[in-house]
Amino acid sequence: MNTWFAPGRANLMGEHTDYNGGMVLPFALAQGVTATVAGRADGLLVMRSKQMTGNPVVVDVTRLSPGSVRGWAAYPAGVAWALTAAGYPAGGADIDIDSDLPVGAGVSSSAAVECSVALALCELSGFALERRELAAIARRAENDFVGAPTGMIDQYAALLCQAGHAMLLDCGTQRIRQVPFDPVRAGLVALVIDTRVTHALVNGEYAARRAECEEAARHLGVPSLGALVTAVAATASESESFGQAVERALSRLADPVLRRRARHVICDSWRARQIADALDAAAEPGTFERIGQLLTEGHASLRDDFEVSWAEADVTVATARAAGALGAKMVGGGFGGSVLALVPAERLAKVRAAVAEELAGRSMEAPGFLEAVPAPAARRLA
Repeated sequence: MNTWFAPGRANLMGEHTDYNGGMVLPFALAQGVTATVAGRADGLLVMRSKQMTGNPVVVDVTRLSPGSVRGWAAYPAGVAWALTAAGYPAGGADIDIDSDLPVGAGVSSSAAVECSVALALCELSGFALERRELAAIARRAENDFVGAPTGMIDQYAALLCQAGHAMLLDCGTQRIRQVPFDPVRAGLVALVIDTRVTHALVNGEYAARRAECEEAARHLGVPSLGALVTAVAATASESESFGQAVERALSRLADPVLRRRARHVICDSWRARQIADALDAAAEPGTFERIGQLLTEGHASLRDDFEVSWAEADVTVATARAAGALGAKMVGGGFGGSVLALVPAERLAKVRAAVAEELAGRSMEAPGFLEAVPAPAARRLA
């Protein structure tokens, strides 16, 4: 028997950019998912979760196929299927899941399940996989077995982030750059505000956005929208801003919806790189004010260009900023979940109270609050 922990994640910048080959800038949370796994000789997967009803879920590991398991158990079962498909056959096992992450809050609880289970099953079976390979296997579990068309950010964050850092990941090249991110040392709080609106990525809206991005890339003659980020930056000049260069590059897109989708992907990737550069130079005056501004710009892009925000997130962002946050944005795939706000510590109580009061005044659900500290990646507990 062995026990592994994988963290959730928050994303400073880069939403819907990962499957477009763009830039993302996540950091791991201290909260996450624990998987305790013991071998079985009968070839069965017996899956239990302390947070879910209907336990246990029992399946024959040799009969797993995409769509054969539904609900929460599809994630650990999908990992066993994906490992086997990759040439690392998983045998029968008891899998016990525990979590202190909110489900459907945009903090990657599903990837935390996948990565903790993947590490535990690999150890149980004697497989020593490099973490990038394991991230790809866990992503395949979510994409092909569960049916959620997500990108790579969640699994990479769970397996490769470092404590006290955010991770700039180029999803086109898989190059990683760890950048220091210690909000507490800067007198700040990275506040995750759960709006209590549950999102689900196995739905038509998420898939529709991905299809729109792929269509935009085809019209522009590039393999992915992320491929345009460096090219656009290279064409910008002293007399032309990055935003103007983007508009010029997208002028060939006649469809205004596709143009908006492409603009978000390119600009959010650029903002991720800008924040990473700012964090590397964090001693400069005004650094975190600039980062806060970029967070808010990112939210506006997700709301207006990518159209994945929701009413509670928009209210939370506006209220947090009015109460003293340096900036705020929705995190995750959208249509529900959480907001990340960068808040000076002395204004934390005011921001929390203002958000709770504003949401209550609009008859919206009471929010949850989590003070996020950049934490280490997945690790063995016992």
